[in-house]
Amino acid sequence: MLPSHPFRSALLACAAATLPLSGAGAAEPVQIVFQNGRSVPISSVALQGDKLTITAAAEGFSPGQSFPLATADHIFGEKPADLNPGIGLLLMGKPADALKLLEPIVAAQRITAKIPGNFWLDAARASLVAYAASGNSAKCVEIGKEISDATPAQGIDPFVSLGKALLLPASASAEDREVALGDLTTDNLPAAVCAYASFYRGKLLSELKGDPDPVKATKQNADALEAYLMVPCLYPSGGMILNGVAELKAAEFLVTLDRREEAVALLTSSVLESAGTLVATEAAKRLESLK
Repeated sequence: MLPSHPFRSALLACAAATLPLSGAGAAEPVQIVFQNGRSVPISSVALQGDKLTITAAAEGFSPGQSFPLATADHIFGEKPADLNPGIGLLLMGKPADALKLLEPIVAAQRITAKIPGNFWLDAARASLVAYAASGNSAKCVEIGKEISDATPAQGIDPFVSLGKALLLPASASAEDREVALGDLTTDNLPAAVCAYASFYRGKLLSELKGDPDPVKATKQNADALEAYLMVPCLYPSGGMILNGVAELKAAEFLVTLDRREEAVALLTSSVLESAGTLVATEAAKRLESLK
């Protein structure tokens, strides 16, 4: 069994107690809301340099009108339906399938990239991770530049560093890859970067061939479990789907250790966190098998 550890126990308690808040509302088309309160659907607007130009008649707007991009206050509307399922596919090891859902969102929402509250950044960052997981360094560089251009205050966006860590060649040692991911789980980085890095660190450790030394093998498993649990407990704002899949992976470890009650708690939370995705479907299957 994994050795007892106060931090690990706290992580387990946190993950078991974490339940997402949910709400229901009418679907709203994504709109750009200007500083004066008027809004226009993004489907009726084109970005031309630093101006937003109306391309189709909308309530209170006529084709040909243009407004400075700086006058756009925020984005309003429903999250694209394929965003969460796309992230779920990515984290379940299906980056190519994920990109089939994520790339259209990136294209459709690109006009909103520099406007607060946009959905483009989440889709673009998940796409960068998917390109890295697929070994496509060229696309990583391309989307990484777009992301950094959309977030100029940050300089080079931290997700670019995450992509580089995931793209380390197979010739790099497992230790080097683990260190590269571990270095991205620091307080000065955004929670989403830390969450992705911790998840992929857990995945790396869990996929390594077990060390012949039983003490080292036990520590490797303990580190993998801890890395997964850090996602929902230390970086919960990194994303509900990330939380859900990390809980699913952690539960798999706990089942092998005959810690059924803890595994059930994590799987129950996973189903709720990742509703509507492959993650929830898989977590529900695992949960049913434990009944």
